Amino acid sequence: MKHETHLKRKMSTRHIQMISLGGVIGTGLFLSSGYTIHEAGPLGTVLAYGVGALIVFAVMLCLGELSVAMPYTGAFHVYAKKLISPSAGFVVAILYWLTWTIALGSEFTAVGLIMQKWFPNTPVWIWSLVCMVVIFLSNFFSVKGFAESEFWLAAVKVLAIVAFIILGGAAIIGLLPVGGQTHAPGLANFCKNGWFPNGWGGVFTTMLTVNFAFSGTELIGVTAGEAKDPNKAIPQAIKTTLWRLLVFFIGSIVVMAALIPYKVAGVTESPFVYVLDEIHVPFAANIMNFVILTAIISAANSGLYASTRMLWSLGNEKTLPAIFTKTNRAGVPVVALLASMCGGVLALISSKVAASTVYLVLVSISGLAVVFVWMAIAWCELKFRKEYLKAGHQVSDLKYHTPWYPVVPYFAFFASLISCILIWFDPSQRVALYYTVPFVAICWTLHWYWYNKKQENEKSIGKREEQGDFVK
Repeated sequence: MKHETHLKRKMSTRHIQMISLGGVIGTGLFLSSGYTIHEAGPLGTVLAYGVGALIVFAVMLCLGELSVAMPYTGAFHVYAKKLISPSAGFVVAILYWLTWTIALGSEFTAVGLIMQKWFPNTPVWIWSLVCMVVIFLSNFFSVKGFAESEFWLAAVKVLAIVAFIILGGAAIIGLLPVGGQTHAPGLANFCKNGWFPNGWGGVFTTMLTVNFAFSGTELIGVTAGEAKDPNKAIPQAIKTTLWRLLVFFIGSIVVMAALIPYKVAGVTESPFVYVLDEIHVPFAANIMNFVILTAIISAANSGLYASTRMLWSLGNEKTLPAIFTKTNRAGVPVVALLASMCGGVLALISSKVAASTVYLVLVSISGLAVVFVWMAIAWCELKFRKEYLKAGHQVSDLKYHTPWYPVVPYFAFFASLISCILIWFDPSQRVALYYTVPFVAICWTLHWYWYNKKQENEKSIGKREEQGDFVK
């Protein structure tokens, strides 16, 4: 398959590994994990996150083969376009762009709210504006500048989680007092109210929340077109994904589930703050607010990068006007960057003036969008391997190949599909299906109609040129 024109390859292996971690460690872990413990119970939450980790790891194994064989910027939709259909590629791009753009709006607001805790007399919008400027400049000057800033932002989150797991582990075995008591609580909370206090249903209906928490790992695929050495960097980043997910996510969840009564978990502002307060860590709330602030800025930084590259890729594939491929001297697609930033600002505005209508629809779609993208990646891997072998190649010719084929891509596809279907059984999340499925169908149909009209026009022009109707 022919390679398209790439942006500048400036990202090293350490950058890509940290960008992947930075994308996945965000508010989903720091804030939403409390809701999951409350709904699924301690053991149910560990199981839900364990299954989520397996799903995302299977997706990453699929993405590894695709992104090394075809290291395109904005990878997912290019694979879907070439291996499934042009309309599938368009839908994947729109869904992924929307996911990060909507997230930008909520992250700008979240930064303002956290900063207001320290500066109560300052309006939220000022801090939101400061965040917008910082994130924009981080992405504007160079790819290497973005990668370096994201590396250090992600490092803060990683160090915070490691410290949390160490302190929490010490409290669980009785080395630190918990809530003023010196005895070791152990894992008593796991069975105190029964193994599944809300029944098995809570485990399944929280899967969307868990998938949201794991979203961001697929950023490795977006960076492929700007990696210095994708053949080396991409496989290394993917190989470390599973054990890092297990250590950071499952480790944190075990600590929280052991130290927070499940009925309290969903009520607390942040389960991390609750645990640190129970252990009597000085300035726990301020420390965690700083870490959460870092996580939000990191997520916004990655989000603007991902949405920008998706628009650039759509322009490069001639689905959007060529102006979206325009880059500055540093190789940054500035028009796509400005458009994505405007999208984030519009999302922010809609959250204030149309929260129960426009914004609700956008958030519902973006919540499911990543799971749809994961399904597309798994489907693309199945198609790619089949076509690769049909063309006379051997699996050994691949510089990186998905292990246990076709079990891994089938598992990734159907596990993601089932997690979407299970949303139907949770009335509070069911609305996501009401909006996302019709949205996908409309985008697919409109693009299919536009693409076929375009193909017909090109064929018609070609025939007329052959007949000499056009004067050259």
